[in-house]
Amino acid sequence: MPYRLSLLDKSHIAPGTSGPDALAATVAAARLADELGYHRFWVAEHHGSAQLASAAPEILVSHILARTSRIRVGSGGVLLQHYASYKIAEQFSVLAALAPGRVDLGIGKSPGGLPHATRALQSDLLPDAAQDLARKLNDLEAWLNGPHREADIQPRPAILPERFLLGGSTASAEQAARLGWGFVHAGHQDGDRTSTLAALNAYEAIAGHRPILALTAFAAPTRAEAEDRVGELRFVRPVFADGHSVNLPSEDAAHEYARQYGSDDYRIEIRVPTVLAGTAEDIHEALAGLQADLGVSEFIIDQPVADRQARLASIDLIARQARRVAA
Repeated sequence: MPYRLSLLDKSHIAPGTSGPDALAATVAAARLADELGYHRFWVAEHHGSAQLASAAPEILVSHILARTSRIRVGSGGVLLQHYASYKIAEQFSVLAALAPGRVDLGIGKSPGGLPHATRALQSDLLPDAAQDLARKLNDLEAWLNGPHREADIQPRPAILPERFLLGGSTASAEQAARLGWGFVHAGHQDGDRTSTLAALNAYEAIAGHRPILALTAFAAPTRAEAEDRVGELRFVRPVFADGHSVNLPSEDAAHEYARQYGSDDYRIEIRVPTVLAGTAEDIHEALAGLQADLGVSEFIIDQPVADRQARLASIDLIARQARRVAA
């Protein structure tokens, strides 16, 4: 098969369940993915959400590493604007020392929550520290590669975590390539082929190879069931006069974000992501088409369905079809 399959899990809290239930479902998904031969399993970071329990990826990564044996495990991704680069370097060095060759460090550039949660996370940061992401990324790479003149990190693992920047623009693609990092293009948040190609090409022009593409996919025994489970996905993006913008799940969430942000000067943009919903055969046919069209050799699949059993069934169906295709 000409492409690898990986998974992104957001710890969805299904109706009638709890945050701990969502984390247990994530761990079950990771263990199943490990058994079925997926390449990576990544966990996201979100804050203050009643729908997502993924607040601390570094802790969840450690837990999953201890309960799997082969699959690479990582963050998709740590939201660096909230933290000191030194501390993230320490955390992932510990993880890489505990599970050599299996740890991925993915960094996200968004806040990952509504403004009230962001202010709480950043309440003790120096002024403007959160916005200086370019410096933070360079510092993180320097700490990981050390030793550093001011201080070192311990333990220093034999195999560093593989580093990735997550983003949806050519600027992010170029930034990742210049750092010498991998790049994951957020096709699961924007299905525009022109912008996707621009980002993929920008990364390859510097790095010499194609990056990973994230997309939304869900498989069920029938196409009708899959489409019914997924529904009509879209992102609502408030864009403020100061240039700030963020992807949100609904217009109500966008208006609440604006209220917390303290601005009524914004416009709403609607983004429709790349969504693959159907049988496992449908999914692989679409992936093969995207691979041929875009030249991508690895897909990270974001499953939008909160129900635990449906998600596990989708993971199983996609993997079993992959084996049939490979054979």
